[in-house]
Amino acid sequence: MAQSGQQHPIGIYLKIWALLFILSALSYTVDILQLEGYLRWSLILLFMLLKAGLIVAVFMHMMWERLALVYTILLPPLSLLVLIGLMAVEADYTFLTRLFFFHDGG
Repeated sequence: MAQSGQQHPIGIYLKIWALLFILSALSYTVDILQLEGYLRWSLILLFMLLKAGLIVAVFMHMMWERLALVYTILLPPLSLLVLIGLMAVEADYTFLTRLFFFHDGG
């Protein structure tokens, strides 16, 4: 019986596993080097997003899907991230405004 659907060579998966291992090692290196502040969190988030992107693209087969399906799956979470960022900016503005106007000065 013939199988339907796409077949991908095992080499692609092995290369992605190797890349995931390297990115994980780089993540741990950030901790080993005891980096601090924005550099630390920027690198950790960068490695996290790269690993998530590889997993979604290859293991969830998004790389081979139609563009409309990719947009359907990826745009809602990206929209939520933008809205969360806007809420964080507004929260900081509100907090600083309240400090300015309601600070008792004593």
